[in-house]
Amino acid sequence: MTEGLKLPEWFGGIDIYLFDQLLKGRFLSHMRLLDAGCGGGRNLHYFLRSGYDVCGVDQSAEAIAQVRALASSLAPQLSPDNFRMESVERMSFADSDFDVVISSAVLHFAKDEEHWLRMVKEMWRVLAPGGIFFARLASTAGIGDELRRIDGRRYQLPDGSDRFLVDEEMLLTTTDALGGDRLEKQKTELVHHARSMSIWCLQKR
Repeated sequence: MTEGLKLPEWFGGIDIYLFDQLLKGRFLSHMRLLDAGCGGGRNLHYFLRSGYDVCGVDQSAEAIAQVRALASSLAPQLSPDNFRMESVERMSFADSDFDVVISSAVLHFAKDEEHWLRMVKEMWRVLAPGGIFFARLASTAGIGDELRRIDGRRYQLPDGSDRFLVDEEMLLTTTDALGGDRLEKQKTELVHHARSMSIWCLQKR
């Protein structure tokens, strides 16, 4: 660790379950990594500081400006073009371009199941064989009785928000269809009377 840096400076606001993958040694500094729906880069501090070839996409121009500024400060060797204002379901990166694809709190903003699958398949397209896909997304696990269905897989959560929710069967079926292997059993964080967040972590065959 760089001398003098405190933990928040080193890791930023990294998702605790993404941090868990770091502790398990699944991410190495020679890897090329994409944060699909990167926002301002809260999950990227460690990767930028540690020499990863980091890229990101987000639909928000403001978010891309923020993550480019962050990268310029922490990893000035990276091109600003690594960070692109694009939708997750239509990215300009090449097939099999990345060793790691991260999707943290993005997929539950899908409009419907078709939109969700387009996002998933596009992230899978840019992931190289043997690569790791990590997603944290809202689900029905442990909270089904507190949900109000709006349409299809869209629900109103107890906190009043409107989200696209998956269940374990859907994730298992999609994993098989993609040709992936689960690296973790499904883990779910229940936020009392608010929402349920599940982890979907795969390796591409």
